[in-house]
Amino acid sequence: MTPALATMVAEARSTGTLSGLPDRHWINGTRCPSGSNRLMETVDPGTGKAFAQVAAGNAADVDFAVSSAHKALDGPWRTMVPAERGRLLARAAALIRANADRLAVAEALDSGKRLVEAQGDVGGAARAFEYYAGACDKFQGSAIPLGPDYISYTTHEPIGVAAQIVPWNYPISTLARGLAPALAAGCAVVAKPADQTPLTALMMGELLAQAGLPAGAYNVVTGTGVEVGAPLAAHPGIDHITFTGSVATGIHVMQSAAANVTRVILELGGKSPILVLADADIDAAIEGTLGAIFENAGQICSAGSRLIVERSIHATFVEKLVKRANDFHLGHGLGSADMGPVNSAAQLDRIAGYVERAISRGAKLLCGGKRTVDPETGLGWFYQPTVLDNLPADDEAVQQEIFGPVLVVQVADSAEHAVALANGTDYALVAGIYTRDFAKAHRIAARLDAGQVYINEFFAGGIETPFGGNRRSGFGRAKGFDALTSYSKLKCITARL
Repeated sequence: MTPALATMVAEARSTGTLSGLPDRHWINGTRCPSGSNRLMETVDPGTGKAFAQVAAGNAADVDFAVSSAHKALDGPWRTMVPAERGRLLARAAALIRANADRLAVAEALDSGKRLVEAQGDVGGAARAFEYYAGACDKFQGSAIPLGPDYISYTTHEPIGVAAQIVPWNYPISTLARGLAPALAAGCAVVAKPADQTPLTALMMGELLAQAGLPAGAYNVVTGTGVEVGAPLAAHPGIDHITFTGSVATGIHVMQSAAANVTRVILELGGKSPILVLADADIDAAIEGTLGAIFENAGQICSAGSRLIVERSIHATFVEKLVKRANDFHLGHGLGSADMGPVNSAAQLDRIAGYVERAISRGAKLLCGGKRTVDPETGLGWFYQPTVLDNLPADDEAVQQEIFGPVLVVQVADSAEHAVALANGTDYALVAGIYTRDFAKAHRIAARLDAGQVYINEFFAGGIETPFGGNRRSGFGRAKGFDALTSYSKLKCITARL
């Protein structure tokens, strides 16, 4: 830990906050209060106490932000050549890295996640801007051969104003993976961060301004889903919506967008399986499973929340896994814990309810299963790392997303059975496979219904690899070069010579 980072952590631990955190919207290149002049609190999940305030926005603020975005599109942002957009995004990436310590501490306070996880998220945000900086002048159309009497070609044009509705579990990284390609394609953006985690989206405003982004090309309106999210999704001035969150809210977003025929990308829930076959490297599979379900206290859309293990190794594997889970130390994200808190009291209630109901139906509790607090302070919203065994395929805990540090175990009689179990929910976001047989792994990967499949490493890949789901996990793809197409209109021009 650098001296500067240590100083910020010490300040946050002793005062409960950081000085100088943003408290207003970012619209048209400047900080501005809500039209209602109301404020709302943001809470540190590690203590359960408010540590900052931000503007409580409304529909009028959304109108202002959308109008500012359209003005940017009609101004210098539209005429900036792709190579210069790339240089601007590269400067933004460098500024994110230069301010990484402050961003990471703010993210840890706001979301509750461990500092090391927040640092990884900030680094990933910088990498997203680096990646799309290099893509700006390479996103090109193509020529279509129609014969000697015609010329035909395609061009990509920015879709217009793109809304980014960002979740609370990965605030800066989810923002960056949508914001960077949107700007690379030449769009203007109106972002609505989760009301629980507004800070890093606001902090990004000043960094992008320092990088040279024209006023209005990036706007942030903070507030609740009802007062800001709903008006944004329904706004006729929005040309595209990228939403990450629950299935129920995603359905409402899509219904609102339909009234204006607005394009939508939805990254929704998951109940992702980890298939551990009999020939797997057990130690590697245990490490992968622990990270897949207990990173960020299991609050990950793509968390490996279902362990599907072949019967012949079930007892050995689960015994070793539970031993490791029982050794996890819980605590505040800015401390030295192995796992941090969950994001809110409501989320804690939700997790506990799922576990209690599963046990009442006969699930075997192998470890955890209880609410707890930070052992140093007696504060915060914590839930023990939990493993539930002996669950039938149709059990609620198997079928529904818990979004917490709860792993459910299913036993497979064969690789074929494992595939059937893996495909046995309404979700299809990601899947993991652990086996030493590489040919078998690829045959199984081809049969799994998932937007991405990881082999012998969960959460493999990075900004370069497309990400998104099928079925109730949503549609469309973030990350990778494919993301640029989401923020562009394809135009075909054909002429007779």
